[in-house]
Amino acid sequence: MSAQPFKPVRIPSLKTVGDFRAHVASLGIELPCEDNIAVGDASPLTQAVTTTTVNSKTIGNRWAIHPMEGWDGTATGAPTEDTVRRWQRFGESGAKLIFGGEAMAVRPDGRANPNQLIINKENAGGIATLRDTLLAAHQKLYGTTDDLVIGFQLTHSGRFCRPIDKKRLEPRVAYRHPILDKKFGVSSDAQIFTDGEIERLIEDYVAAAKIAREAGADFVDIKHCHGYLLHEFLGAFTRPGKYGGSFENRTSILREIVAGIRASGNPIEIGVRLSAFDFVPFRPDPALSRPGKLGPGIPEDYSHCLPYRYAFGCDVDNPVEPDLAETFRFMDLCAQLGVKIQNLSAGSPYYNPHIQRPALYPPSDGYQPAHDPLIDCARQIQVVRQLKARASRHLILVGTAYTYLQEYLPHVAQYVLRHGWTDMIGLGRMVLAYPAILADATRTGALQTKLLCRTFSDCTTAPRNGIISGCYPLDKHYAAKPEFQRLKEIKKAVGA
Repeated sequence: MSAQPFKPVRIPSLKTVGDFRAHVASLGIELPCEDNIAVGDASPLTQAVTTTTVNSKTIGNRWAIHPMEGWDGTATGAPTEDTVRRWQRFGESGAKLIFGGEAMAVRPDGRANPNQLIINKENAGGIATLRDTLLAAHQKLYGTTDDLVIGFQLTHSGRFCRPIDKKRLEPRVAYRHPILDKKFGVSSDAQIFTDGEIERLIEDYVAAAKIAREAGADFVDIKHCHGYLLHEFLGAFTRPGKYGGSFENRTSILREIVAGIRASGNPIEIGVRLSAFDFVPFRPDPALSRPGKLGPGIPEDYSHCLPYRYAFGCDVDNPVEPDLAETFRFMDLCAQLGVKIQNLSAGSPYYNPHIQRPALYPPSDGYQPAHDPLIDCARQIQVVRQLKARASRHLILVGTAYTYLQEYLPHVAQYVLRHGWTDMIGLGRMVLAYPAILADATRTGALQTKLLCRTFSDCTTAPRNGIISGCYPLDKHYAAKPEFQRLKEIKKAVGA
């Protein structure tokens, strides 16, 4: 049955906390919030994370910045002025955990776009400058960086590689996928990584971790999310050999990367960003789409591939629902491997963005929401709550899916922290336009509402169309760029 359009209730129309609660109740979801924004020591957001140190540092507050890639490096993978500006703003945010900064490819052919950063010897100086710029900006505004922890995210983009041409996919995959192969240009078994190629890739991760340590990173994030290569390997149930099939085999890459880092004598700490659950790919409903207007999202037909053995954290019989059994096992494995921080996300922005980035306005390659995005916020928050309830006390969990809450982001964040649903609140898109949102909240008890991200998805539509990423609607730095007019034309053409 086709999804039916729904009448959206925009967050700014909810004028009071009572209005927000009433709307949440009408959706039948559990998304509690506090009455007021707490300030200073009264706010759980300002409290240090005392259960675990990272590189001998105590994280000084409870909010983190997610990796925010700008598609704006040089052709050789070095930072540009736009990259430096973004990292400066991360420092100005007041967050005491910078989880990854942005995705850095461990080798050139693993880039998701030709302007992604590459973490190698040639770019080490520029990457160190990013960290130094962030530190200086934070020091200037907040007086100390002793409690500021910075990580670099290490990645290979796998199925989504575009290392040379923004318009040409060059996918390398863990296994053949009955739905995604057609969508992302996989037509041959030759595009599957061999075990030998994976062994060499693990060496690239170990080498990248060494460069990260030398550049001053406190930790590296071994990226396992959003359909990129290592996340795809977690769902490699149908792959033969030592990296597929059993849970032990599908997690071997992480085990071997960590072992390789330690065997090299590198003491750098380890983090993992994980898509805790996944669904089948979605598409716009063709019955409700028309030229210039995307339809609401519906699942691709998956009747021909049940049981669905092509995703991690997914119900094999009903693959539009989570199954967290292996997510719990993976979290326990991370703790056993000495991973200090796990940052939780969901799904993929390439094939089911609504479960990963709840938004009222879709990217150009997405679809209109089929239901209120708060439902998708609550799902992620509740999954992290379940993980936190059984996590090792020494594993720091960072929760996701808070941007869409907008005016009520601090109210919900305070509740979930005060009630132990997560250790930290992670922010992504919101900080592109408003880096200091939680610094303002905890300092003044109020937000600058004109800077709040309204999830227009321009920061995703832009790179999907070969344009650098940024907040075009709210950040004058991007609004002044000539690319803004092109972006508006693209959005108008597809009805995003």
